[in-house]
Amino acid sequence: MSGSVQSRRLAELYERHVGRAVALAALVGGDQDAAEDIAHEAFVRTAGRLSGLRDASAFDAYLRRTVVNLCRARARRASIERRYARWLVQREVDPSPSRTEDQDVLWRALGELPRRQRAAVVLRYFEDLSEEQAADALRCSPRAVNALVSRAMAALRERIKEEEPT
Repeated sequence: MSGSVQSRRLAELYERHVGRAVALAALVGGDQDAAEDIAHEAFVRTAGRLSGLRDASAFDAYLRRTVVNLCRARARRASIERRYARWLVQREVDPSPSRTEDQDVLWRALGELPRRQRAAVVLRYFEDLSEEQAADALRCSPRAVNALVSRAMAALRERIKEEEPT
């Protein structure tokens, strides 16, 4: 297929699907401005994998799934940011242990994690990579990254809880 034909096909797909993707993202995510960004990112991701889709005629189903996943990821990220902001405010109001003590505990706990769990946490939160990007770096699936991060965070919470003064 020539570049011109492929470009036309992509433009047709865009015209046919992006409006509904924006509407879906707005309804699921609740933010019209973010909905456009999410819909366009979902379109780019799905169109980029068009040749690898099991059923290319189901493009709209793949696009919908990607929109929902991106909305969930955005909501999750916003929730984490809100919790972190509350934690920062709390720390300023009640600065019980020193920051360096907290950092030492965290670094020790992070160092005790298995290598892949530590790498997954660092890629997701320090490098701020998406699950897909971290999966690519770790050469595993995004679900595996999610599982690694989940287990690592549980272990970190447990380890930090053990270190808290009673």
